[in-house]
Amino acid sequence: MNTVISWVPEQVGIDPGVASGPLSGVRIGVKDNIEVGGVLSTCGSEYFADRVAESDAACVRALKRAGAAITSTLNLAEFAVGVTSQNSASGGSVNPWDASRVPGGSSGGSGVAVAAGIVDVALGTDTGGSIRLPAACCGVTGLRPSVGMLDMTGIFPVSADFDTVGPLARSAAQVRETFAVLAGADPEPVRTGPLRIALPWPFVTDEVDPAIRDAVVTVADLLRELGHSVVNVPVPQSESAQDVVYTLIYSDLAKIHAERLLDEPGLFQSATRERIRLGLSISDDQVAHAKRQRDVFRAATTALFEEVDVVLTPAMPVDVPHLGGGDAVVAQARRMGQLTYPWSLHDGPTLALPVGVHPSGMPTGAQMTAVRGGEGTLFVLAEQFQKHTDWHRRLPPVRVGAS
Repeated sequence: MNTVISWVPEQVGIDPGVASGPLSGVRIGVKDNIEVGGVLSTCGSEYFADRVAESDAACVRALKRAGAAITSTLNLAEFAVGVTSQNSASGGSVNPWDASRVPGGSSGGSGVAVAAGIVDVALGTDTGGSIRLPAACCGVTGLRPSVGMLDMTGIFPVSADFDTVGPLARSAAQVRETFAVLAGADPEPVRTGPLRIALPWPFVTDEVDPAIRDAVVTVADLLRELGHSVVNVPVPQSESAQDVVYTLIYSDLAKIHAERLLDEPGLFQSATRERIRLGLSISDDQVAHAKRQRDVFRAATTALFEEVDVVLTPAMPVDVPHLGGGDAVVAQARRMGQLTYPWSLHDGPTLALPVGVHPSGMPTGAQMTAVRGGEGTLFVLAEQFQKHTDWHRRLPPVRVGAS
């Protein structure tokens, strides 16, 4: 399935000094841009085909101390850029629901490994949607935490201002338990009791697949039945947020990889080369303007979260796309990430979770977003939703183990 890059030997996958812990017996796979000491760490690129990590990333150390078994490193888009999880090192992961469709990215192997039962929990990274899109495409639950909440030491960067690390699992409860270990404490909800939930329409665009829109409206209806209030409150500046994030991320990406592009451009896959070249064309004035727009967006969302507790939106505007190639890859990525990128501009958490089945048979995902530090609020709401639904329990045709 090209999901696993390396199987982790037991002697490096478990902390021998930990007899038990909150994650004892939990099998965890780690995206291959997150270092596991003594194990191949390719970042999905031929440039790092023989690179072995010297030590564990901070998040991996935390999981081992909690008794988790690090069993594997998982496939990803090259250098964690792109939403189809294709790469120049080992090829792409296969969506276990339909091998002809993308698994999402860049943490595609993480979403696939959880859905297929290879692991119980996977770590991914999210810069513009790289946890949330695989969660949506593979029918699992995944958290993009608040920016700066977790230690990023030992993780190869895309953009320091936007990179986050977070867990994917079948249920919100297991995501919460893993996040508690990573954060050092179980997150408390910002507000107890009935929540004020915004269902903004349109959010970014009104060009959303009708079946996806209906699924998200059904989520809102259930939450209303459970005692929460649902209102249509717009997200200011959301229609321009994707361009702002692209400007800043691509500029950072180009600075990281400019020398590689100059020395050996042929080792990159074509879509990665295109993104780096786009980044090199971005001027300092464009970056400065984008940063001002970022600050305007964050001020607006701060005001928004004084009115509501959670914003509910689709995770993607389209059904899980079929694998494409050539010049269409970057355009496909832009469309898939149209609803995740705005929440990357926000500094608070977003949780993606399965909320239905598209007429095509593929999973449908939604996003719940809260104020910075509001992970606990998202978990309360998502766990309540999952107690009354079974979308997160659906199993794809391709299964490797039990989770």
